[in-house]
Amino acid sequence: MPLFTDQLNRTVLIASPPRRIVSLVPSQTELLYDLGLDEEVVGITKFCVHPEKWFREKSRIGGTKNIHPDRVASLNPDLIIANKEENVREQVEALANEFPVWVSDVNTVEDALVMIKGIGAITGKEKAAETITTKIKSGFSQLHIPNIKPQAAYLIWKDPYMTIGGDTFVHHMLNHAGFQNCFAHLQRYPSIDIEDLQRSHCEYLFLSSEPYPFQQKHAAALQAQLPHTKILLVDGEMFSWYGSRLLKAPGYFQTLQQQIDLMA
Repeated sequence: MPLFTDQLNRTVLIASPPRRIVSLVPSQTELLYDLGLDEEVVGITKFCVHPEKWFREKSRIGGTKNIHPDRVASLNPDLIIANKEENVREQVEALANEFPVWVSDVNTVEDALVMIKGIGAITGKEKAAETITTKIKSGFSQLHIPNIKPQAAYLIWKDPYMTIGGDTFVHHMLNHAGFQNCFAHLQRYPSIDIEDLQRSHCEYLFLSSEPYPFQQKHAAALQAQLPHTKILLVDGEMFSWYGSRLLKAPGYFQTLQQQIDLMA
């Protein structure tokens, strides 16, 4: 069996091509589908909602943070695909003692492109991966990025409110969408309060659809406390999914810009 290097620089011995794949990451599950793999994928998480057909039919091995090792073992995988941030290190390491585990580490679009090519290589889908990455690069190259980016905050959670720091994938996607992250000086996903948002003087506040499902009622409550901030509900998948959903992100960002133009 050939050796492959994952994004943590771990060397992994993987059957080529693998025939029984378990994905622990929703955005990478969708990528496997778009690479043309179907029968090869035998297990996914309960959060792997795309494609819908797989969500209905594939065996579920728990959540991204609470994997059921017995369910994974019952599927006898010859490849498990995990992610440094989305999965729990101890759970991934335990699985790696029993099965080949390839771990991604994605913080930028460039990292995502490397990940897509890497998964293409280990699954024997190099040509399909190259096609996807070429289209992603083309889409992002056509985005109009203003010279002066408006200040924006992005919330991912409520009670407490949580935002995104400058070392996250969402931060980089926010930049690609044409905005400057008000909380770029912080790291990871810090908790903040209304006073922090007021002091940030953010021109825009984006309320994500995931992991917390913000709704219009939440926007209305925040608007009362942030009267000078434009508040919008946004599709969290377009900002945080780093697989083949990146094909759709540039078009979504353009639509978002048009929506904002109408608010001006």
